[in-house]
Amino acid sequence: MSQNENFVKKEFKIKGMHCASCVVVIEKSIKKNKGVIDVNVNLATESAKVVYNPDVLQEKKLIKSIEERGYKVVKDNNNEVKELKQKLIISVIFTIPVFIMSMLIKPHSFVYQGYLIFLCATVVQFFIGFQSYKNTYYDLKGLFLGMDTLVAFGTSAAYFYSVYLLFFGKAHHFYFETSSVLITVILLGRYLEKNSKLKTNQAIRKLIDFSPEKSYVLRNGKEELIPAGEIIKGDVVIIKPGEKIPVDGTIIEGNSTVDESAITGEAIPKEKSKGDKVFSGSINNFGTFKFIAEKVGKDTVLANIIRLIEEVQDKKLPVQRLVDKVSFYFVPSVIAIALLTFLIRFYFLHNEISIAIMAAVSVLVIACPCALGLATPTAIMVGTGLAASNGILLKNPETLEIAAKIKNIIVDKTGTITQGQPEVIDIVSTSDLFIKDILKIAASLEKNSEHPLAKAIVNKNDSEVYNVNFFKIFPGFGVEGIIDNKKYFIGNIKFIQEKKIDADFIRDNLLKFQQNGLTTILLADENRVIGIIAIGDKVRDDSKKAIELLEKENIDIYLATGDNLNTAKQIASEVGIKNIYADILPEDKVKILNEVKKKGLTAFIGDGINDAPAIANADVGFVMAAGSDISKEIGDVILIKNNLMDVYKTIQISKKTILKIKQNLFWAFFYNILGIPITASGFLNPMIAGTAMALSSVSVVVNSLLLKK
Repeated sequence: MSQNENFVKKEFKIKGMHCASCVVVIEKSIKKNKGVIDVNVNLATESAKVVYNPDVLQEKKLIKSIEERGYKVVKDNNNEVKELKQKLIISVIFTIPVFIMSMLIKPHSFVYQGYLIFLCATVVQFFIGFQSYKNTYYDLKGLFLGMDTLVAFGTSAAYFYSVYLLFFGKAHHFYFETSSVLITVILLGRYLEKNSKLKTNQAIRKLIDFSPEKSYVLRNGKEELIPAGEIIKGDVVIIKPGEKIPVDGTIIEGNSTVDESAITGEAIPKEKSKGDKVFSGSINNFGTFKFIAEKVGKDTVLANIIRLIEEVQDKKLPVQRLVDKVSFYFVPSVIAIALLTFLIRFYFLHNEISIAIMAAVSVLVIACPCALGLATPTAIMVGTGLAASNGILLKNPETLEIAAKIKNIIVDKTGTITQGQPEVIDIVSTSDLFIKDILKIAASLEKNSEHPLAKAIVNKNDSEVYNVNFFKIFPGFGVEGIIDNKKYFIGNIKFIQEKKIDADFIRDNLLKFQQNGLTTILLADENRVIGIIAIGDKVRDDSKKAIELLEKENIDIYLATGDNLNTAKQIASEVGIKNIYADILPEDKVKILNEVKKKGLTAFIGDGINDAPAIANADVGFVMAAGSDISKEIGDVILIKNNLMDVYKTIQISKKTILKIKQNLFWAFFYNILGIPITASGFLNPMIAGTAMALSSVSVVVNSLLLKK
């Protein structure tokens, strides 16, 4: 639960939801309470998120308003699938004899045949079908006609007409099989829907599994094993080999390699030592270390990822709000059509009353709006889950609509097009040594250092390194060591100057590199600087391919950077961007964005605080996960793998999701528009109509799940 001033926001898991009508009923019931600020009921997650004033409305009253409509507020509704399965088995056991004795065995083939059918059908009608009657009672009480009303009216008409024929009529055939099979088929459809919807939440459940149940902490100088949920900010957490990291924090002792693939999507474990950040959901590999807990509970990176996925699934697209409104008027209209069907067939066409009733029942059955209610939320859930599995977090469902229509993309340079990882770009010899010798000496000195720039130098070297004696690290400055009885120093300009080593003669070289945005590392002996190593941020391997693919989608790409024009041109030419804006300030990026937006929907991709204004103003703001907290807070899409290719993937997922929503809605509306007149004409009996109705709902869920393919 989160709180803001006098408002609280809480999620309620609701048992008993199964169609679009349920959404409307629950939302109306909640909104009637004084003190409710906002309510969002989601069929796919079977939950309601309510913002309300606790000074005006008590939680008990809020829950009561939901349960008064026949639903149940529960802590966890995952057991509903198991309960539905048990009911389904019972329903099948009693329905099969009804079907066989009604359809495969001639009437009056043995004594009490009709009564045996009646007994079996009664179990199905009132035990298995009880929930529909219960919900219908609450619907009528609240002056609202929902999907259960259709089911209850339809099956009751078939059942009670058969009872009349059995006890008071002379008919040779009854319609018990119609009501029993219909109830069983509807129950099967609901079971398959619930089971399918559980699969759409696999991305969230897998993430939750990455959080350990218990962890070791230091309390009063002693090591204690406590539930991970009890860890508080400031605790010293002890992580041993193979253990999962429970909260976010900073290492204070020890070192190890940590698998952060659950958080970043990167398969290669990262080296961690004192001062490095660790995140919940990561797995420790070999070493043992201690860290200070800094972000716990709902504030951890893992919790935020889960929250973002859940929030985007809970929100509704404009098309879904339209579906909810349609469902509100749909059921009463269907009941009116069913009644009209009966009247026309019986009074005007002079059909037998049994035929007229069956036609009306078929209309009620085939029109159940399950598919309509599932069309949008299931596609959203699968789409956001698919994005999450690809390392893409969508913070707003509107992104699923807008991303598919993007016409322009403005890209920041540093950390976006470039790797955000230091790499040796150039080496200059300021002595009689060859470049390969300078690199070999530098790599020999840096091989024991954990500094990112040191690793860049070591990675560049492909020669066997020298043995270094009397190695010494000066944190934040550099290192020194002796190679073949000669002392060497490597580090920044301040480090070299502190050692009283001559560096004045290389200032022009340093200035040139600095103008190109490169960092310089100086290698010196005890007398003078003997080499300069320029380190920069190299273009990501996939940046060029991503730009090419985006341009093939007829999207115009613009580079916007605060770097000088020469650097911007060099990077742009390397990745194939023709439109360049250089030497600009953060406010200039917003001006450029607003100008480009005149040409169509525009996205901005960035990572830094300086990008935040543009990200906030873009139609879609993409943010690298390695970026600033401010940018991530206001962005629409977070790219966990810091990969430009994921922008292209987001657009493709968006297009596929919208296509699935349109397909689902088309078939849901088409099914009802086509099905109602066909059944009213008598071409489908209620049993077949019920089967078709259930299959339509399942087909919508299955069609949404095909997004994963």
